Amino acid sequence: MRFARRAFFGMVWLGAMCVLCGPEKAHGDLHWQWPKKEPIKLRLVALAWNHPRSSYFSNEETFIAEKQLTKDESRLVKLVYNFLPYQPRLSDYGLDYSTVHELRAVRDPQCDERLAQIMAGEVGDWRQEEQSHLKYASEAPVLNTARSSRPLPCYVTNAEDYDHPVPEVIEEPAR
Repeated sequence: MRFARRAFFGMVWLGAMCVLCGPEKAHGDLHWQWPKKEPIKLRLVALAWNHPRSSYFSNEETFIAEKQLTKDESRLVKLVYNFLPYQPRLSDYGLDYSTVHELRAVRDPQCDERLAQIMAGEVGDWRQEEQSHLKYASEAPVLNTARSSRPLPCYVTNAEDYDHPVPEVIEEPAR
């Protein structure tokens, strides 16, 4: 009987302490930082690389594109487009330079590459190519590797973040 009484008072005391002290709150501000996706508009200049389509794993295409900075200004970028087997390739929408593609992408400095590296596989390059195998978009300007030795900024996106293609509207002169 004494043991039961002590156990009862022990439980009451433990319950009272828990109520009075309350749960301890963590004071750390550890927040997982997701990469920031930014909306971009770009024109595809050339398909630089794609591997044979897999029916089990994710696939990717690598493009050289022109990112629109303003209405009259653009910059060459590298675009890596990831997609699953049941999703369309970005190249399925057509390699047409006059089409502006709207999408959301993450800037990834780790995949920045010089234009010359993209166009001609170098030793140890994952494409292992001897020469350029670019597939240019229709009406796209020919790329000049001597134009810049700075790496192209790399953007990574996927099929979920692809918005839609916007064909260029050609304005007719007023009569």
